[in-house]
Amino acid sequence: MTDHRNAHTKVKTYTCTQCEKCFYTRHYLRKHMNLHSGKNKCTECGKCCRDSQELAVHSRSHSGEKPFECTVCSKRFTTAHHLVVHSRIHSGEKPYKCHVCEKVFNNSGTLQKHMMVHTGDKPYLCKMCGKRFRKRVSLTDHRNAHTGVKIYACTQCEKCYYNRRYLQRHMDVHSDKNKCAECGKCYRDSRALAEHRRSHSGEKPFECTVCSKRFAQAGNLVTHSRIHSGEKPYKCYVCDKVFKDNGTLHKHMLVHTGDKPYKCSLCDKHFSHSRSLQEHKRYVHSDRRPYECPHCGKLFKTNSDLRKHVRRIHTGAEPKLT
Repeated sequence: MTDHRNAHTKVKTYTCTQCEKCFYTRHYLRKHMNLHSGKNKCTECGKCCRDSQELAVHSRSHSGEKPFECTVCSKRFTTAHHLVVHSRIHSGEKPYKCHVCEKVFNNSGTLQKHMMVHTGDKPYLCKMCGKRFRKRVSLTDHRNAHTGVKIYACTQCEKCYYNRRYLQRHMDVHSDKNKCAECGKCYRDSRALAEHRRSHSGEKPFECTVCSKRFAQAGNLVTHSRIHSGEKPYKCYVCDKVFKDNGTLHKHMLVHTGDKPYKCSLCDKHFSHSRSLQEHKRYVHSDRRPYECPHCGKLFKTNSDLRKHVRRIHTGAEPKLT
């Protein structure tokens, strides 16, 4: 009776001691615990399943077997249940109804996810910062932001992101969807394009009330204002060092994770920062020397090399860089 009530109220009272995942009933918890026991383990990839039936279904992902075929569109499925759910696309049947707002769904899983909108339930906990999420994938993306690991890579330009949403927004850059008429550069959305246009017009509508410095973007003004306030709201959970913006925190996290997401396409060397990759390409794979000594006119590949030259040859004078 208690387990049945939990299913109605969406209260998950049974918690796994191994991974803290929660369940409505003891039966579901017991099935879940088999994942940690190694009892039904796939010999191909080592994945553990809850029971022998789930293992048999999983094995089809390796064999490619899809024995269940839709009689309407001939699409094939690995399980009978997936075929039943798919068939509702053709019939229009939506048997699962939300008792709060009466919205209907074609499967119970989608209904359960929808119910979290009403209950506020967030079963997925980040152990690093205590933040909770409704979806497992949201927790995974959030963890990536903590660790600095960018697992979602653009197939067009090798740029990487912490979560799929950022990658999807980025892909518009390659679609010509939001293209600047002035220079042809593409942007992920109309807002980013509008901000870019200010680089051509010189418009800077956002002004600092302390020093009157102006900015093209409101976000840049917010970050700049922290110079005056001393506010550093972004804290490293490993060493407690604090930063004034999220981007600097992410770069700092690479110190702890050792992650090097930026790969040189010419020699496969990896770097922690995009700037380091750009300097590497210029220094190793290019003859370009953009840094000129103002004292003798000698050219250098990097700003660091120029400064060393000035200190060593020109009696410690600092270069006047433009």
